[in-house]
Amino acid sequence: MEYVIKTKDLIKRYRKFTALDGLTMNVPKGSIYGFVGRNGAGKTTLIRIITGLQLQTSGDYELYGARSDSKEIYKARSRMGAIVETPSIHLDCTAQDNMRSMYRIMGLPIDNRIGELLELVGLGDTGKKKAKNFSLGMKQRLGIAMALCSSPDFLILDEPINGLDPQGIIEIRELILKLNKENNITVLISSHILDELSRLATHYGFIDKGRIIKEMSAQELEAQCKKCLSVTVSDIGVLTGYLEETGAEYKVTEANTAEIYSEMSYSKLITALDKKGCEVTHISEKEESLESFFINLVGGGANE
Repeated sequence: MEYVIKTKDLIKRYRKFTALDGLTMNVPKGSIYGFVGRNGAGKTTLIRIITGLQLQTSGDYELYGARSDSKEIYKARSRMGAIVETPSIHLDCTAQDNMRSMYRIMGLPIDNRIGELLELVGLGDTGKKKAKNFSLGMKQRLGIAMALCSSPDFLILDEPINGLDPQGIIEIRELILKLNKENNITVLISSHILDELSRLATHYGFIDKGRIIKEMSAQELEAQCKKCLSVTVSDIGVLTGYLEETGAEYKVTEANTAEIYSEMSYSKLITALDKKGCEVTHISEKEESLESFFINLVGGGANE
């Protein structure tokens, strides 16, 4: 498999605080890589190092095969676009003027791609409207357009849907999928909105305390996320007694509800409990969410 980014034993220390503690990760070419972790886990620190905004204390990384300590790393970075933390937008300027400013900053000739890029992100009709009057979602999309000025084939987005309303989230999601599928852009997304990330990512990297604790594809995650039967009954004692007798794996989640992780026939379960005088009042299939998987993986709450 070909990788856009490969890091090995990256360490970043700030005096007594260690932000990255031997982090090793691999971002496959063509993927949408979901970078998952709590606040303070080291996500933004890693992004700042990869984009050249900070230097690591030790360890190494490669970007398109160019080592971080080589001259080739500067050329490799020209293939990358990024939004780190928040888009750098001039609020008193129009979308067109912001794009021209980005071209000048990057030392690129201003060409007719500005209009194409604004159309691509859905801002082709903003005209003379200033960015200060844009919605948060529009500002995020403008930031992505600016990150695309150099025609990158690797895009890094740090919390791109943070604070957006549902419509804004949908627009950013559709844009990311379009860039990945139609423009063949590899995307690394740092996000704490795990449910939304599960609609996008093809691969995941779970980070905790400055270390990658798990990397996996979306298919591998789906296989590992436990599916279960959620069963509500009139007598939880009878249900758990029956499950113990059959050796089924289960967990009581509420006073009269249990989740059963072993394969089990609906009809056989209902019939067996009915014979014991226990009524099944509700039964449904459930699947473990990305958030639940993350909580179980690192322990404790996953809120950021």
